Amino acid sequence: MAEKAELRKAEPSFSVMLTEKLTSVEDALPKDFNKARFVQNALALINDNPQLQKYSKAQLMAGLLKASYLGLDAYAKECYLIPYGNQLQFQIDYRGAKKLAKKYSIRRIRDIDAKIVREGDRFEETLDGGKASFTFKPKPFNTGKIVGAFAYALYEDGGMMIDQMSVDDLETTRKHSKAANSMAWKDFTSEMYRKTVLHRLCKHIEIEFDTPQQRQLYEDDVAIATSPKEVAEAEIMENENAEEFVVEEPVDEA
Repeated sequence: MAEKAELRKAEPSFSVMLTEKLTSVEDALPKDFNKARFVQNALALINDNPQLQKYSKAQLMAGLLKASYLGLDAYAKECYLIPYGNQLQFQIDYRGAKKLAKKYSIRRIRDIDAKIVREGDRFEETLDGGKASFTFKPKPFNTGKIVGAFAYALYEDGGMMIDQMSVDDLETTRKHSKAANSMAWKDFTSEMYRKTVLHRLCKHIEIEFDTPQQRQLYEDDVAIATSPKEVAEAEIMENENAEEFVVEEPVDEA
């Protein structure tokens, strides 16, 4: 027992491990990446979410590295590390999708967003002379049944793109996702609807990333994963959480 305690003391802290890993992959990170803030927010995320502390340092590190490659902040809910069986699944939130589209779109975007449409709201898409536009007048404080969602991108040159999905379309997409029953879909359904229609819109936006890692992660997240083999493998990973995680206090950089 004493030897085990001594070994644990000798292990570097998670913040040190994460900092060293980020330094080793510096060439793959966005040019404006703030390493110190990312590590501090990562510690705050883990401290605030006891369920994440059940997972191994290796799994946490893998998910956080994906976030760092894209320059997304999980603590700011631009992306998530979602428990899925015995595995942590990395997912981009609609906030993160908006951030990436605005930052890396070849055709400069002035505004991009996705909205939920409920019963009682007024939504209408029109096409006049080949130019798309829409009218959206949500009912104040509307908590009615969701009937659909839409996403739009307004370009700096005055152009616009818009896409819409009915709730049936959104649920069909959900059913074909390998994470259909994940916490994200169960607890944050409206946000996942927004992300779904936004991602479908983003498939038509030409994006130029800084690194191949960014493009691969983005395309993996946009794609609908339906492989039963992957689901089965995720559910039988019995030994992934074997390493104990010791919670650290975030370091105040001020």
